[in-house]
Amino acid sequence: MIKWLTWIFILGVALPALAEPTPTAMVETSEANLWGKTLQGDFQMIVTTPNWERKLAVNIWMERPTRSFIRITQPAKEAGISSLRIASEMWNYIPAIERVIKIPPSMMLQPWFGSDFTNDDLVKESSLVRDYTHRLLPGDKQTWVVEASPKPAAAVVWGKIVYSIRKDKMLPVRQDFYDERGQIVRSLNYSDIRMLGNREIPTRWEMQPVNEPGKKTTILIQNVKYDQPLSDDIFTQRQLTSEKMSHERK
Repeated sequence: MIKWLTWIFILGVALPALAEPTPTAMVETSEANLWGKTLQGDFQMIVTTPNWERKLAVNIWMERPTRSFIRITQPAKEAGISSLRIASEMWNYIPAIERVIKIPPSMMLQPWFGSDFTNDDLVKESSLVRDYTHRLLPGDKQTWVVEASPKPAAAVVWGKIVYSIRKDKMLPVRQDFYDERGQIVRSLNYSDIRMLGNREIPTRWEMQPVNEPGKKTTILIQNVKYDQPLSDDIFTQRQLTSEKMSHERK
């Protein structure tokens, strides 16, 4: 009887520990659920300041972890502005001046065309899984909280990112970005979970700078497909200057 009670106690302690993923696995699964292996979709970006609001229609094609293509389609004044990333290299095309501009690594954290998202945020050059180590912080019954600290050789500038993840759906809830002095700089909140692209995802992403009251950028996912083959023709500098994508999304 004593032996059986001992084994019951050991199993009762060990099984919950075995069932809980590692902090790195939490982040990896959450990111995979959000982005998939490939992604193609229609998004709306709303840039809000205390004095004005600007709305953009944006198409995104992404093949993780190495290739991304983004194009603004509306309003007409900004239609055709595009961004391309291949591995660690990124280019922006601005139709108004008919120029392709290569973005150096030092500008990856610059705002993407006036929004509160950076170049890096939109094209996903850095990786929360590849470039950071992870440790679990205290959370609650619904949420895991993971602190992501940059690896010594990683080309990132955030001092750390605190990532909150829903336990039941393994989806992101919030990311807080800190500078190297440990001061929080901005927060990204995910909400409005709905079924899109044959999976449940948060369809509203809101980035808010901490020290700029009344300023934020909201991304609304309107249509998205995951894990579909993407043509190599998408991820070319030729496509940057094309007036129309030379393929149709499947």
